[in-house]
Amino acid sequence: MSWTPTSRDAVWVLLFIALHFVSPVVNDAEVELLAAFAIFEIVEPRVGYFRDSMQGRFWGVAIPMLLTYLLMGVTGSIASSYYLILLLPVVTAATSFGALGTIAATAMAALSYLSFLLYIDFRTTVIPLDQQQEISFRILFLFLAAYLSYQLARSNREQAARYQTLAREFAIANENLKAAQSEVQRSERLAALGQLTAGLAHELRNPLGTIKNSAEMLARKLPADNAIAKELSGYISTEVDRTNELVKRFLDFAKPFRLRIEASYLSEIIDRAVHQVQTRADGRNVTIIRNDSPDLAALPVDAQWIEQLVANLLANAIDASPDGGVVTVLTRQVEGGAELAVIDRGSGIATENLGSIFNPFFTTKSEGTGLGLAIVSKIVDEHRGRIFVDSEAGSGTTFRVWLPDRQEVQE
Repeated sequence: MSWTPTSRDAVWVLLFIALHFVSPVVNDAEVELLAAFAIFEIVEPRVGYFRDSMQGRFWGVAIPMLLTYLLMGVTGSIASSYYLILLLPVVTAATSFGALGTIAATAMAALSYLSFLLYIDFRTTVIPLDQQQEISFRILFLFLAAYLSYQLARSNREQAARYQTLAREFAIANENLKAAQSEVQRSERLAALGQLTAGLAHELRNPLGTIKNSAEMLARKLPADNAIAKELSGYISTEVDRTNELVKRFLDFAKPFRLRIEASYLSEIIDRAVHQVQTRADGRNVTIIRNDSPDLAALPVDAQWIEQLVANLLANAIDASPDGGVVTVLTRQVEGGAELAVIDRGSGIATENLGSIFNPFFTTKSEGTGLGLAIVSKIVDEHRGRIFVDSEAGSGTTFRVWLPDRQEVQE
Protein backbone atom coordinates (compact mmCIF):
# COMPACT_ATOMS: atom_id res chain seq x y z
CA MET A 1 0.00 0.00 0.00
CA SER A 2 1.54 3.28 -1.15
CA TRP A 3 1.07 6.47 0.89
CA THR A 4 2.78 8.83 -1.52
CA PRO A 5 0.60 11.96 -1.72
CA THR A 6 -1.05 12.56 -5.07
CA SER A 7 -2.92 15.43 -6.71
CA ARG A 8 -6.14 13.43 -6.14
CA ASP A 9 -5.51 13.54 -2.38
CA ALA A 10 -4.98 17.30 -2.51
CA VAL A 11 -8.26 17.77 -4.41
CA TRP A 12 -10.24 15.80 -1.82
CA VAL A 13 -8.71 17.79 1.06
CA LEU A 14 -9.38 21.11 -0.65
CA LEU A 15 -12.97 20.16 -1.50
CA PHE A 16 -13.84 19.16 2.04
CA ILE A 17 -12.15 22.28 3.47
CA ALA A 18 -14.17 24.38 1.04
CA LEU A 19 -17.38 22.60 2.08
CA HIS A 20 -16.61 23.41 5.69
CA PHE A 21 -16.09 27.12 5.01
CA VAL A 22 -19.19 27.60 2.85
CA SER A 23 -21.47 25.46 5.01
CA PRO A 24 -24.36 27.43 6.55
CA VAL A 25 -24.08 25.28 9.69
CA VAL A 26 -20.67 25.01 11.35
CA ASN A 27 -20.02 22.85 14.39
CA ASP A 28 -17.33 20.51 15.71
CA ALA A 29 -19.20 17.36 14.63
CA GLU A 30 -19.39 18.65 11.06
CA VAL A 31 -15.63 19.33 11.00
CA GLU A 32 -14.87 15.87 12.39
CA LEU A 33 -17.16 14.10 9.89
CA LEU A 34 -15.77 16.08 6.94
CA ALA A 35 -12.24 15.16 8.06
CA ALA A 36 -13.26 11.49 8.35
CA PHE A 37 -14.76 11.66 4.87
CA ALA A 38 -11.56 13.15 3.43
CA ILE A 39 -9.40 10.53 5.18
CA PHE A 40 -11.57 7.69 3.87
CA GLU A 41 -11.50 8.97 0.29
CA ILE A 42 -7.68 9.18 0.48
CA VAL A 43 -7.20 5.77 2.10
CA GLU A 44 -9.82 3.73 0.20
CA PRO A 45 -8.05 3.60 -3.24
CA ARG A 46 -4.83 2.44 -1.55
CA VAL A 47 -6.40 -0.52 0.25
CA GLY A 48 -6.85 -3.50 -2.05
CA TYR A 49 -9.57 -4.95 0.17
CA PHE A 50 -12.04 -2.29 -1.00
CA ARG A 51 -11.67 -3.20 -4.69
CA ASP A 52 -10.60 -6.86 -4.72
CA SER A 53 -13.57 -8.45 -2.93
CA MET A 54 -17.33 -8.09 -2.99
CA GLN A 55 -17.35 -7.53 0.77
CA GLY A 56 -14.74 -4.80 0.43
CA ARG A 57 -16.73 -3.05 -2.31
CA PHE A 58 -19.82 -3.23 -0.08
CA TRP A 59 -18.01 -1.41 2.71
CA GLY A 60 -16.63 1.04 0.18
CA VAL A 61 -20.25 2.09 -0.41
CA ALA A 62 -21.63 1.63 3.13
CA ILE A 63 -19.00 3.71 4.97
CA PRO A 64 -19.47 6.91 2.87
CA MET A 65 -23.25 6.44 3.12
CA LEU A 66 -23.02 6.24 6.93
CA LEU A 67 -20.71 9.27 7.11
CA THR A 68 -23.12 11.24 4.89
CA TYR A 69 -26.08 10.22 7.08
CA LEU A 70 -24.29 11.42 10.21
CA LEU A 71 -23.16 14.62 8.47
CA MET A 72 -26.74 15.38 7.44
CA GLY A 73 -27.87 14.62 10.95
CA VAL A 74 -25.65 17.31 12.49
CA THR A 75 -26.33 19.92 9.78
CA GLY A 76 -30.09 20.16 9.41
CA SER A 77 -31.33 16.60 8.85
CA ILE A 78 -33.89 16.52 6.02
CA ALA A 79 -33.06 20.13 5.08
CA SER A 80 -29.27 19.59 5.06
CA SER A 81 -27.44 20.71 1.94
CA TYR A 82 -25.08 17.77 2.41
CA TYR A 83 -27.67 15.40 0.91
CA LEU A 84 -25.76 15.80 -2.37
CA ILE A 85 -22.84 13.84 -0.88
CA LEU A 86 -25.11 10.79 -1.06
CA LEU A 87 -24.18 10.83 -4.72
CA LEU A 88 -20.70 9.55 -3.82
CA PRO A 89 -21.79 6.10 -2.52
CA VAL A 90 -24.50 5.91 -5.21
CA VAL A 91 -22.01 6.52 -8.05
CA THR A 92 -19.51 4.13 -6.40
CA ALA A 93 -22.17 1.41 -6.30
CA ALA A 94 -23.12 2.04 -9.93
CA THR A 95 -19.50 1.57 -11.03
CA SER A 96 -18.79 -1.41 -8.72
CA PHE A 97 -21.94 -3.54 -8.83
CA GLY A 98 -24.49 -4.75 -11.31
CA ALA A 99 -28.00 -3.43 -11.82
CA LEU A 100 -29.45 -5.03 -8.64
CA GLY A 101 -26.55 -3.82 -6.50
CA THR A 102 -26.94 -0.29 -7.89
CA ILE A 103 -30.70 -0.26 -7.21
CA ALA A 104 -30.18 -1.60 -3.67
CA ALA A 105 -27.51 0.99 -2.85
CA THR A 106 -29.59 3.84 -4.28
CA ALA A 107 -32.66 2.67 -2.37
CA MET A 108 -30.62 2.59 0.86
CA ALA A 109 -29.37 6.13 0.18
CA ALA A 110 -32.93 7.32 -0.45
CA LEU A 111 -34.26 5.59 2.69
CA SER A 112 -31.44 7.01 4.80
CA TYR A 113 -32.41 10.48 3.62
CA LEU A 114 -36.14 9.92 4.13
CA SER A 115 -35.52 8.45 7.59
CA PHE A 116 -35.04 12.00 8.89
CA LEU A 117 -38.78 12.46 8.43
CA LEU A 118 -39.24 10.13 11.40
CA TYR A 119 -37.83 12.82 13.67
CA ILE A 120 -40.55 15.33 12.68
CA ASP A 121 -43.64 15.63 14.84
CA PHE A 122 -46.33 15.86 12.17
CA ARG A 123 -48.93 16.71 14.86
CA THR A 124 -47.39 20.16 15.18
CA THR A 125 -45.45 20.46 11.93
CA VAL A 126 -46.71 20.62 8.37
CA ILE A 127 -44.28 20.35 5.44
CA PRO A 128 -45.31 22.84 2.74
CA LEU A 129 -46.07 21.49 -0.73
CA ASP A 130 -42.99 23.08 -2.32
CA GLN A 131 -40.75 21.40 0.26
CA GLN A 132 -42.48 18.06 -0.31
CA GLN A 133 -41.75 18.49 -4.01
CA GLU A 134 -38.14 19.36 -3.18
CA ILE A 135 -37.77 16.17 -1.13
CA SER A 136 -39.29 14.11 -3.95
CA PHE A 137 -36.97 15.83 -6.43
CA ARG A 138 -33.93 14.93 -4.32
CA ILE A 139 -34.96 11.27 -4.16
CA LEU A 140 -35.62 11.09 -7.91
CA PHE A 141 -32.32 12.87 -8.56
CA LEU A 142 -30.47 10.11 -6.67
CA PHE A 143 -32.05 7.45 -8.88
CA LEU A 144 -31.38 9.49 -12.03
CA ALA A 145 -27.70 9.89 -11.08
CA ALA A 146 -27.50 6.15 -10.30
CA TYR A 147 -28.99 5.21 -13.65
CA LEU A 148 -26.71 7.52 -15.65
CA SER A 149 -23.63 6.37 -13.71
CA TYR A 150 -24.56 2.71 -14.18
CA GLN A 151 -25.09 3.15 -17.93
CA LEU A 152 -21.75 4.93 -18.27
CA ALA A 153 -19.94 2.29 -16.19
CA ARG A 154 -21.54 -0.55 -18.18
CA SER A 155 -20.53 1.13 -21.43
CA ASN A 156 -16.97 1.47 -20.16
CA ARG A 157 -16.89 -2.17 -19.05
CA GLU A 158 -18.20 -3.36 -22.42
CA GLN A 159 -15.65 -1.21 -24.22
CA ALA A 160 -12.86 -2.52 -21.99
CA ALA A 161 -14.00 -6.09 -22.71
CA ARG A 162 -13.95 -5.37 -26.45
CA TYR A 163 -10.45 -3.94 -26.17
CA GLN A 164 -9.31 -7.01 -24.24
CA THR A 165 -10.83 -9.28 -26.87
CA LEU A 166 -9.13 -7.29 -29.63
CA ALA A 167 -5.83 -7.44 -27.74
CA ARG A 168 -6.10 -11.24 -27.47
CA GLU A 169 -7.01 -11.52 -31.16
CA PHE A 170 -4.08 -9.29 -32.10
CA ALA A 171 -1.76 -11.40 -29.96
CA ILE A 172 -3.00 -14.60 -31.65
CA ALA A 173 -2.71 -12.98 -35.10
CA ASN A 174 0.82 -11.84 -34.25
CA GLU A 175 1.80 -15.37 -33.21
CA ASN A 176 0.27 -16.80 -36.39
CA LEU A 177 2.12 -14.19 -38.45
CA LYS A 178 5.41 -15.10 -36.80
CA ALA A 179 4.73 -18.78 -37.44
CA ALA A 180 3.85 -18.05 -41.08
CA GLN A 181 7.00 -15.96 -41.53
CA SER A 182 9.05 -18.79 -40.04
CA GLU A 183 7.43 -21.29 -42.41
CA VAL A 184 8.04 -19.04 -45.43
CA GLN A 185 11.68 -18.61 -44.46
CA ARG A 186 12.06 -22.35 -43.99
CA SER A 187 10.40 -23.02 -47.34
CA GLU A 188 12.75 -20.57 -49.03
CA ARG A 189 15.75 -22.23 -47.42
CA LEU A 190 14.42 -25.64 -48.46
CA ALA A 191 13.95 -24.50 -52.05
CA ALA A 192 17.45 -23.02 -52.30
CA LEU A 193 19.13 -26.00 -50.66
CA GLY A 194 17.03 -28.38 -52.74
CA GLN A 195 18.28 -26.80 -55.97
CA LEU A 196 21.86 -26.94 -54.71
CA THR A 197 21.43 -30.56 -53.62
CA ALA A 198 19.99 -31.61 -56.96
CA GLY A 199 22.88 -30.02 -58.85
CA LEU A 200 25.52 -31.63 -56.63
CA ALA A 201 23.80 -35.02 -56.72
CA HIS A 202 23.69 -35.07 -60.52
CA GLU A 203 27.36 -34.11 -60.68
CA LEU A 204 28.30 -36.86 -58.20
CA ARG A 205 26.49 -39.70 -59.93
CA ASN A 206 28.77 -39.94 -62.95
CA PRO A 207 32.09 -40.11 -61.04
CA LEU A 208 30.55 -42.54 -58.54
CA GLY A 209 29.52 -44.83 -61.38
CA THR A 210 33.03 -44.63 -62.83
CA ILE A 211 34.59 -45.46 -59.44
CA LYS A 212 32.30 -48.45 -58.93
CA ASN A 213 32.90 -49.84 -62.43
CA SER A 214 36.64 -49.38 -62.03
CA ALA A 215 36.61 -51.16 -58.66
CA GLU A 216 34.64 -54.10 -60.07
CA MET A 217 36.93 -54.35 -63.10
CA LEU A 218 39.97 -54.17 -60.85
CA ALA A 219 38.57 -56.96 -58.65
CA ARG A 220 38.09 -59.19 -61.71
CA LYS A 221 41.68 -58.54 -62.92
CA LEU A 222 43.36 -59.15 -59.58
CA PRO A 223 45.01 -62.52 -58.94
CA ALA A 224 42.92 -64.87 -56.85
CA ASP A 225 45.58 -65.02 -54.13
CA ASN A 226 45.63 -61.20 -53.59
CA ALA A 227 43.05 -61.18 -50.77
CA ILE A 228 43.93 -57.71 -49.46
CA ALA A 229 43.43 -56.04 -52.85
CA LYS A 230 40.11 -57.85 -53.35
CA GLU A 231 38.98 -56.79 -49.88
CA LEU A 232 39.87 -53.16 -50.60
CA SER A 233 38.05 -53.19 -53.93
CA GLY A 234 35.02 -54.62 -52.10
CA TYR A 235 35.19 -51.72 -49.65
CA ILE A 236 35.23 -49.31 -52.58
CA SER A 237 32.14 -50.89 -54.15
CA THR A 238 30.29 -50.93 -50.79
CA GLU A 239 31.03 -47.28 -50.04
CA VAL A 240 30.06 -46.27 -53.56
CA ASP A 241 26.72 -48.08 -53.13
CA ARG A 242 26.18 -46.29 -49.79
CA THR A 243 27.04 -42.96 -51.36
CA ASN A 244 24.74 -43.66 -54.28
CA GLU A 245 21.91 -44.36 -51.85
CA LEU A 246 22.68 -41.06 -50.13
CA VAL A 247 22.63 -39.26 -53.49
CA LYS A 248 19.30 -40.90 -54.27
CA ARG A 249 17.87 -39.56 -51.01
CA PHE A 250 19.19 -36.12 -51.86
CA LEU A 251 17.45 -36.28 -55.22
CA ASP A 252 14.23 -37.56 -53.66
CA PHE A 253 14.31 -34.59 -51.33
CA ALA A 254 15.14 -32.06 -54.03
CA LYS A 255 12.66 -33.10 -56.69
CA PRO A 256 9.05 -31.85 -56.55
CA PHE A 257 6.58 -34.16 -54.88
CA ARG A 258 3.82 -35.64 -56.98
CA LEU A 259 1.13 -36.42 -54.49
CA ARG A 260 -1.44 -39.08 -55.21
CA ILE A 261 -4.32 -37.93 -53.06
CA GLU A 262 -6.90 -40.48 -51.96
CA ALA A 263 -9.06 -41.01 -48.88
CA SER A 264 -6.93 -42.93 -46.36
CA TYR A 265 -7.23 -43.82 -42.68
CA LEU A 266 -4.41 -42.61 -40.46
CA SER A 267 -4.58 -45.74 -38.29
CA GLU A 268 -3.78 -47.96 -41.29
CA ILE A 269 -0.95 -45.67 -42.40
CA ILE A 270 0.52 -45.71 -38.89
CA ASP A 271 0.29 -49.52 -38.80
CA ARG A 272 2.52 -49.75 -41.87
CA ALA A 273 4.93 -47.08 -40.55
CA VAL A 274 5.30 -48.88 -37.20
CA HIS A 275 5.98 -52.17 -39.00
CA GLN A 276 8.55 -50.42 -41.22
CA VAL A 277 10.36 -48.90 -38.25
CA GLN A 278 10.29 -52.07 -36.14
CA THR A 279 11.72 -54.05 -39.03
CA ARG A 280 14.82 -51.85 -39.08
CA ALA A 281 14.97 -51.14 -35.33
CA ASP A 282 18.39 -52.83 -34.97
CA GLY A 283 17.35 -54.53 -31.74
CA ARG A 284 16.41 -51.33 -29.91
CA ASN A 285 14.23 -52.15 -26.89
CA VAL A 286 11.68 -49.35 -27.30
CA THR A 287 7.93 -49.90 -26.98
CA ILE A 288 5.53 -48.08 -29.30
CA ILE A 289 2.14 -47.34 -27.73
CA ARG A 290 -0.84 -46.46 -29.92
CA ASN A 291 -3.78 -44.25 -28.95
CA ASP A 292 -5.94 -43.80 -32.05
CA SER A 293 -9.15 -41.82 -31.98
CA PRO A 294 -12.05 -44.16 -32.87
CA ASP A 295 -14.04 -41.41 -34.61
CA LEU A 296 -11.24 -40.33 -36.96
CA ALA A 297 -12.52 -40.04 -40.50
CA ALA A 298 -10.55 -40.83 -43.65
CA LEU A 299 -8.29 -38.00 -44.82
CA PRO A 300 -7.38 -36.94 -48.38
CA VAL A 301 -3.63 -37.65 -48.30
CA ASP A 302 -0.87 -39.39 -50.17
CA ALA A 303 -0.71 -42.49 -47.99
CA GLN A 304 2.83 -43.41 -49.08
CA TRP A 305 4.30 -40.02 -48.18
CA ILE A 306 2.39 -39.82 -44.88
CA GLU A 307 3.71 -43.28 -44.04
CA GLN A 308 7.22 -41.97 -44.70
CA LEU A 309 6.47 -38.95 -42.48
CA VAL A 310 5.33 -41.15 -39.57
CA ALA A 311 8.25 -43.51 -40.06
CA ASN A 312 10.76 -40.65 -39.92
CA LEU A 313 9.20 -39.22 -36.75
CA LEU A 314 9.11 -42.67 -35.13
CA ALA A 315 12.72 -43.37 -36.08
CA ASN A 316 13.84 -40.11 -34.50
CA ALA A 317 11.76 -40.78 -31.37
CA ILE A 318 13.24 -44.27 -31.01
CA ASP A 319 16.79 -42.94 -31.50
CA ALA A 320 16.19 -40.32 -28.78
CA SER A 321 14.66 -42.81 -26.32
CA PRO A 322 16.67 -44.76 -23.74
CA ASP A 323 16.75 -48.54 -23.74
CA GLY A 324 13.40 -49.78 -22.46
CA GLY A 325 11.75 -46.46 -23.28
CA VAL A 326 8.29 -45.77 -24.63
CA VAL A 327 7.16 -43.86 -27.71
CA THR A 328 3.49 -42.86 -27.94
CA VAL A 329 1.55 -42.21 -31.14
CA LEU A 330 -1.71 -40.27 -30.74
CA THR A 331 -4.37 -39.31 -33.26
CA ARG A 332 -7.45 -37.18 -32.78
CA GLN A 333 -10.08 -35.32 -34.74
CA VAL A 334 -9.63 -31.54 -34.63
CA GLU A 335 -11.33 -28.63 -36.31
CA GLY A 336 -10.64 -28.69 -40.02
CA GLY A 337 -8.80 -32.00 -40.06
CA ALA A 338 -6.86 -34.41 -37.86
CA GLU A 339 -3.84 -34.25 -35.60
CA LEU A 340 -1.10 -36.83 -35.29
CA ALA A 341 1.33 -36.67 -32.38
CA VAL A 342 4.54 -38.66 -31.79
CA ILE A 343 5.77 -38.38 -28.21
CA ASP A 344 9.02 -39.65 -26.74
CA ARG A 345 10.50 -39.29 -23.26
CA GLY A 346 14.08 -39.20 -24.36
CA SER A 347 16.92 -36.73 -24.54
CA GLY A 348 14.89 -33.84 -25.96
CA ILE A 349 16.12 -31.02 -28.18
CA ALA A 350 18.25 -28.14 -26.97
CA THR A 351 16.51 -24.78 -27.14
CA GLU A 352 19.14 -23.31 -29.44
CA ASN A 353 18.54 -26.13 -31.96
CA LEU A 354 14.73 -25.91 -32.16
CA GLY A 355 14.82 -23.33 -34.94
CA SER A 356 17.10 -25.48 -37.12
CA ILE A 357 15.75 -29.02 -36.83
CA PHE A 358 13.74 -28.80 -40.06
CA ASN A 359 16.66 -27.45 -42.08
CA PRO A 360 18.22 -29.91 -44.52
CA PHE A 361 21.53 -31.46 -43.40
CA PHE A 362 21.13 -30.23 -39.82
CA THR A 363 21.72 -33.09 -37.40
CA THR A 364 23.15 -33.64 -33.94
CA LYS A 365 23.67 -37.38 -34.55
CA SER A 366 27.12 -38.77 -35.16
CA GLU A 367 25.67 -40.66 -38.12
CA GLY A 368 22.88 -39.24 -40.24
CA THR A 369 22.20 -37.02 -43.20
CA GLY A 370 19.99 -34.45 -41.50
CA LEU A 371 17.24 -35.02 -44.07
CA GLY A 372 14.68 -36.90 -41.98
CA LEU A 373 12.88 -33.93 -40.44
CA ALA A 374 13.46 -31.80 -43.55
CA ILE A 375 11.53 -34.41 -45.55
CA VAL A 376 8.83 -34.50 -42.85
CA SER A 377 8.48 -30.72 -43.11
CA LYS A 378 8.28 -30.90 -46.89
CA ILE A 379 5.59 -33.61 -46.79
CA VAL A 380 3.55 -31.52 -44.34
CA ASP A 381 3.91 -28.42 -46.52
CA GLU A 382 2.86 -30.31 -49.64
CA HIS A 383 -0.28 -31.49 -47.82
CA ARG A 384 -1.05 -27.91 -46.73
CA GLY A 385 -0.66 -29.00 -43.12
CA ARG A 386 1.28 -27.66 -40.16
CA ILE A 387 3.85 -29.17 -37.82
CA PHE A 388 4.61 -28.13 -34.24
CA VAL A 389 7.33 -29.27 -31.86
CA ASP A 390 7.47 -29.06 -28.07
CA SER A 391 10.71 -30.14 -26.50
CA GLU A 392 12.97 -29.59 -23.56
CA ALA A 393 16.46 -31.00 -23.21
CA GLY A 394 16.32 -34.10 -21.01
CA SER A 395 12.49 -34.22 -20.87
CA GLY A 396 11.47 -35.65 -24.22
CA THR A 397 9.92 -34.30 -27.41
CA THR A 398 6.45 -34.06 -28.92
CA PHE A 399 5.89 -33.59 -32.65
CA ARG A 400 2.31 -32.65 -33.60
CA VAL A 401 1.22 -32.75 -37.24
CA TRP A 402 -2.05 -31.19 -38.35
CA LEU A 403 -3.45 -32.44 -41.67
CA PRO A 404 -6.47 -30.75 -43.25
CA ASP A 405 -9.58 -32.68 -44.23
CA ARG A 406 -9.59 -30.98 -47.64
CA GLN A 407 -6.86 -30.87 -50.24
CA GLU A 408 -6.35 -28.64 -53.22
CA VAL A 409 -3.18 -30.38 -54.28
CA GLN A 410 -3.19 -31.59 -57.87
CA GLU A 411 -1.72 -34.93 -58.80
